[in-house]
Amino acid sequence: MNPTRRTVLLAAGAAAFLPALPVTPARAAAAATPPYAAYWYPDSLPSGTPGTGITWHSLKSWTAADDSDLAFNAASVPLAPRFTPTPANTTARSGQARIQSLVSFGPTSLNPSQGSATADYYAFTHWAYIDELVFWGGSAGEGLILAPNAPIVDAAHRHGVPVLGNIFLPPVAYGGQLQWTRDLVQKDTDGHYPLAAQLVGVAAAYGFDGWFVNAETSGGNTALGTDMLGFLTELKTLAAAQGQRVTWYDAMTVNGTVSWQGALNSQNQAFFQTADDMFVDFRWSASTLAASGTRADQLGRSRYELWAGVDVEASGSNRSVNWDAIVPTTKAHIASLGLYRPEWTRNHLPSTGRAPADFHAADDRFWTGRSLDPSRPDATDPWRAPAVSVADRSTVTGVPFASTFNTGHGLRWYEDGEVTSATPWNHLGLQDRLPSRQWAVYTQGTRPAVALDFADAWHGGSSVLVTGALDAPATVGLYATRLPLTDTTVVELTHRTDAGSVTVELAVATADPDTPGSTPPYTYLPVEAGDGWRTSTVRLDGLTGTVHALGVRLTATEGPVGWRLGALAVRDEATTPAAPAGLRITAASGGDLRLAWDASPDDVRHYTLHRLLPDGTRRFLGGTCQTAFFLTGLAPEQGEEAARFELCAVGELYTASAPVTVSHTW
Repeated sequence: MNPTRRTVLLAAGAAAFLPALPVTPARAAAAATPPYAAYWYPDSLPSGTPGTGITWHSLKSWTAADDSDLAFNAASVPLAPRFTPTPANTTARSGQARIQSLVSFGPTSLNPSQGSATADYYAFTHWAYIDELVFWGGSAGEGLILAPNAPIVDAAHRHGVPVLGNIFLPPVAYGGQLQWTRDLVQKDTDGHYPLAAQLVGVAAAYGFDGWFVNAETSGGNTALGTDMLGFLTELKTLAAAQGQRVTWYDAMTVNGTVSWQGALNSQNQAFFQTADDMFVDFRWSASTLAASGTRADQLGRSRYELWAGVDVEASGSNRSVNWDAIVPTTKAHIASLGLYRPEWTRNHLPSTGRAPADFHAADDRFWTGRSLDPSRPDATDPWRAPAVSVADRSTVTGVPFASTFNTGHGLRWYEDGEVTSATPWNHLGLQDRLPSRQWAVYTQGTRPAVALDFADAWHGGSSVLVTGALDAPATVGLYATRLPLTDTTVVELTHRTDAGSVTVELAVATADPDTPGSTPPYTYLPVEAGDGWRTSTVRLDGLTGTVHALGVRLTATEGPVGWRLGALAVRDEATTPAAPAGLRITAASGGDLRLAWDASPDDVRHYTLHRLLPDGTRRFLGGTCQTAFFLTGLAPEQGEEAARFELCAVGELYTASAPVTVSHTW
């Protein structure tokens, strides 16, 4: 990667690949330190002393049994299978270009394991368009090998997206030391590469999907290039046996030097042939990408296993790109697309007062295009958004299915339409499966505005808000699905009219449209209206087979209209998970606590923690998909001798188990 185009992150084998995730009970008097996302050097550590908040770790000495933060960092949501519905428009294609996204969600060090008390976060929602997420980061002063934290992996897996940890051997200009490259590719007395086994063990223990290998430290020679190829070969072999992936970055060449090619050629072909895919450096041109695709074809590999790098860190959707060199509209795609640092959609906004709605507006522009509607792209838009070229995918394939349109961050936390915490928050692991087509609207009139809104919600931090004149009926497409219908299947919508008056109908399609860009063949079923938040149950009488699409049709009887959708559920019967057990405080330091518990025996979407206050009210403290949680900044209420906490398991339908409780004496 070209050092002049990178923002350096200035914040500055495991014998068993599937180790247990022990939560070792500790005396309550033990220090309750906050858990952070993990990072390491391959083996040797820098000279000197780490900066404030930084801890230097050696991957070679890592073991799961000694990892005190593993229970907080290990993802729990399995990678969901995806399907591709008929594309939303005539230019989006399936089976051709894919998208890899390289994202820095936070600093290398001091990156919280389980969210934090701010809504200012890259809460990505357009998972339907990407095939691989790289947890980008690393720096010479902190650590070079990064394991993604659990909330990101859980959210990505819920949407069918694998997540790769990052191995970043930085350029010398940014503190890179060739010794770290040699450490990574060291061999033992049997000729094996011990760090390859360690990397696969870490990914298995932490629950993510493999590694992005980015060797950019110059000064190597052919011997080092040979060792790197041997290391990569062993890493790929061990990773494949565990269902993990390996991506190679176009930097080091087979002769051990760093020379970014911007192409697949003889200098990096051996690495590409060993790995699952390769990120092609930004130096590509139309001719080198075309030649790279041809070479991949000749090697018996897919040309779409080449990610053509596009650096959007500085200018995002304002960047000028030769799109026809990657994803032409009039012929087959040339290669796949590698987006470097699309979190520009958050980072370019003013750092003070950066609101979730502002971020999502910019993110929608980036991923959907200027029209903000994947079903009607703007052909004059110079930014060719992913939705224009790549068909969306969905994981909504089983009943029960529910969503409260929670993005994984918010200004407050809501339960049943009431605020149970006024503290801003982020935790991507709590994100719902979100609509893949944000936002397809089918109408003969003026298109209403549709957005994820944070001013009010039914559950979590957000809801879907539709506003506009509604001078003709408008159908908002919500989910592409493959949900089997039975005689007892019902759909529940929790909704509210904020302005005007509107007739609401559930839109259900039991087939895909015949051609890309066509409206799904919806059947419209009436939805009961009422004052305030209302949950309406709709029976799917007369429909058989499989539900392929769900939406809502709104018809104004008095406008302009403001209508809010807080939740949607599809079920045959209501289910409630069994309670977890063994809630305990494992460490305490003043107002900081570490908690752990034993998992519910049933399928659980996540767990919620509340504080039971002396006046009888419940305050939401946080949620997680893991069986451990860290609480910070607690203080006794007036006259309170002990704080009481309540833990519930929450199922797919957002029904909560009976609570279990624990107390902490001040």
